[in-house]
Amino acid sequence: MPLTKSVSRDIQWDIQEFLYREALALDERRFRDWLAYLADDIRYEVPVRVTREALAEWELSPTSRIFDDDRETLEVRVQRLETDFAWAEQPPSRTRHYVTNILVDFTEVPDEYLVSSNCFIYRSRGDDTNPSLYSMFRKDTVRWTEDGWRLARRWAAFDQALINAHNLSIFI
Repeated sequence: MPLTKSVSRDIQWDIQEFLYREALALDERRFRDWLAYLADDIRYEVPVRVTREALAEWELSPTSRIFDDDRETLEVRVQRLETDFAWAEQPPSRTRHYVTNILVDFTEVPDEYLVSSNCFIYRSRGDDTNPSLYSMFRKDTVRWTEDGWRLARRWAAFDQALINAHNLSIFI
């Protein structure tokens, strides 16, 4: 991997704090606030991981997605969570997002940065004593706008091929 020119510590810290606040909004179920962190042209993508032979060319499906959302579909998902018809979230999930190993790199687009991170999500529901644990790698594009930082793209890959959940109705 070639060495890249590092961003300033101020930018690194600002983006890191932005990601922490975005995760906090999700953990506190402030989904409307979370939508405000997203750019209008957001792309939110989570490919399916497939267990394959050792020398296979890929283990993340090039076409199948767990999530493949834009701004409109994310807003619909949030609207649904605000109704009594989100049965997959009755009772609501309690989540804790742990975002670590944050690396920020320049892109060719001014005021946009490529952010690599690891994310671990703890999810519990109701009185169930068995929480769901999700480990993943994320590649985000974060953009500086006149309104502050915005998430322009989220691409996340689960480490596990089999997801330990009856449903996956949380945000990554």
